Amino acid sequence: MIGGLSRADFHSQNLDSARDEARRLFAAKAELQRAWLGWVAAQIYTLRPAEYASMVRRELQSMQEKSET
Repeated sequence: MIGGLSRADFHSQNLDSARDEARRLFAAKAELQRAWLGWVAAQIYTLRPAEYASMVRRELQSMQEKSET
């Protein structure tokens, strides 16, 4: 349980927010270029709870994979 919520409930309640955060982080990639990877890692490190940070990380990874194809 995460803050009294089941994992599924936590995921469904926070998915839109995690996607928004991932879009914000991904948008900075063009501006930061080579510095982006370190910057984005630091941004994700500050997110809480850890389950939310993982959701953002997965969304960001999905965006990166889509941009590479």
